[in-house]
Amino acid sequence: MQRIINFILRNKTSLLYLFLLLIGLVLTIQNNTYHRTRYFNSANWLSGSVYSASASVTDYFGLYSENQKLAEENRRLRQLLINTPAVDSTALDTAGLTYEVFAAQVIKNSYSQANNYITINKGARDSIQQDMGVITPLGILGIVERSSANFASVQSILNTRSNINAKIAGTDYFGSLTWNRKDFRFAQLEDIPRLVPLRAGDTIVTGAMSSIFPEGIPIGTIHSFDLNESNSFYHIEVRLFNDMTNLRQVYVIRNRFRPELLQLESEISDEQ
Repeated sequence: MQRIINFILRNKTSLLYLFLLLIGLVLTIQNNTYHRTRYFNSANWLSGSVYSASASVTDYFGLYSENQKLAEENRRLRQLLINTPAVDSTALDTAGLTYEVFAAQVIKNSYSQANNYITINKGARDSIQQDMGVITPLGILGIVERSSANFASVQSILNTRSNINAKIAGTDYFGSLTWNRKDFRFAQLEDIPRLVPLRAGDTIVTGAMSSIFPEGIPIGTIHSFDLNESNSFYHIEVRLFNDMTNLRQVYVIRNRFRPELLQLESEISDEQ
């Protein structure tokens, strides 16, 4: 208390000035229309700015929730889109769809090694299992190699062990998409016969010979091509649609009928 009294005594002149100034401002605003209008306009501007800033902060912290809602809606729409060739696209009952789609996010990504992997934040508890395809809104990303309860490891297409059935869009000519570890922007398409007319810029998509990916998922475009040593097949450089260094939202695809298909193929192989 003594400190407060000492402070007032030391600064009594300044405090008296501020007190009289405040009284003068109040009297001026109350008795002068112009000043009163200016005061209320300034007060409204200040309060509006504060409310706007507050709303911006609230919106920022609400982004996660909104992004989750958008991801779920995109997952649902992508699931219907992927299954469009197989079912009536107006059917909203997902029980009859060939492919199920799960939304996930990338939490770790490598792209500079010989065998690169991506970790996503969904696992067995979310029905993520080995040999499920992983895509982004732009194109394919890789295949789930293993999963734990809450996470999954994805073999990236930037992996020397990756081998994905791919074809030239609009044709039935397909080959194998691999990676030669030279450049993370490109993958290589092999085994396309020399009789196929090619042009730089042609789109490469997933083929129909895969039980993991639906046919027609985008991969990239032809950057360049030449004939291999046998002169029978093309070696094609494919510029990937995905920026493999910048990945966040992904979708995991499950072929509901893959186990049945693999069982049938196994039985045929055993009989041969």
